[in-house]
Amino acid sequence: MTKQKETVALSSSALHTELLSSPGLPAKEPQSVGADERQPLPTCIEDSISNYDENSKSFEEVQRELLRSLDPSYLKTISMNELYDTVYDGKPPLINGLLYPGTYIFAGAPKLGKSFLMTQIAYHISTGRPLWNYTVQKGTVLYLALEDDYRRLQERLYRMFGTDSTENLFFSVSAGQLGNGLDEQLSRFVSERPNTKLIIIDTLQKVREMGGDNYSYANDYQIITRLKSFADSNGICLLLVHHTRKQAADDKFDMISGTNGLLGAADGAFLLYKEKRTGNAATLEVSGRDQQDQKLYLCRNPETLLWDLQKVETELWREPPEPLLDSISRQITTDCPGWKGTATELAAWLGLDIQANSIARKLNILAGRLFREYGICYK
Repeated sequence: MTKQKETVALSSSALHTELLSSPGLPAKEPQSVGADERQPLPTCIEDSISNYDENSKSFEEVQRELLRSLDPSYLKTISMNELYDTVYDGKPPLINGLLYPGTYIFAGAPKLGKSFLMTQIAYHISTGRPLWNYTVQKGTVLYLALEDDYRRLQERLYRMFGTDSTENLFFSVSAGQLGNGLDEQLSRFVSERPNTKLIIIDTLQKVREMGGDNYSYANDYQIITRLKSFADSNGICLLLVHHTRKQAADDKFDMISGTNGLLGAADGAFLLYKEKRTGNAATLEVSGRDQQDQKLYLCRNPETLLWDLQKVETELWREPPEPLLDSISRQITTDCPGWKGTATELAAWLGLDIQANSIARKLNILAGRLFREYGICYK
């Protein structure tokens, strides 16, 4: 068994499957996952998944596809079979069950403590320490504190965390606007620090382009879409701090200032609010594409100004056990760190009565979960 990549066939009768245990990864304990079940390829380089067709397309076929793609009347589609035969890059959470890669709005009334909570999230991700009872993935964080200065940041950090510092958390109190320098600044930061996981923009209003149509639905939607394209292409999370309007609403998320274009284009939103402004208690509501809707009850420590979790209204939903993944986990051990063979041979090795085509497609779809929950790469 070696970790050298090989060209493999994709047909169900001749699919070669390689299972590799990745060292240094937490194994065996199931974790809650988002809606997008895909494998985090950048985390696993030599042991990553790659499926290749032995019979590569001819020049004529490639040429025909290229000409079709240039035709404005051509609609690019993908079949269900192609979806099932493809392994997609994963979206491992930054904060398990709470925050995922993508673009999120973090809204709340002015002077409510949003920046303190943003600082708390940034610090925990940059250190990899659990936030409340949520597991955190460690990575580099950039915090654009555009309504602060460095002196205030220094005092805030010291009050919250003492002298326990981290080299993975970066701050800036000035930045360009969208379309006027910000795009290039963020791209350069990420290219120089490829382990970047989170960028916080505090606040969104500070980086918006000025214009007469600045607050239309189309403009709001375009701004978030532009930021989302950057976040998705770099596999990071963008947290956009924003304000709420004073008017109450039956749906709390309708209180986000601006049009519905902001929330409509974003991957999700966090809403922080207090029932009593002078009190320390607050509620954090979470809604998004990749995580379960939640309501968290927080209390602010008057001494450190850290937000503490008091209770969660809804327990996180956990996926039921998957027998195929459990069987693989029992077989891939330190004594047997890898396995290679056809899908038919894999079913026999695992002792499962399952068709080769079915086992291949299930592994394609569940590759992200196999890696995330058991630390095993599928190729």
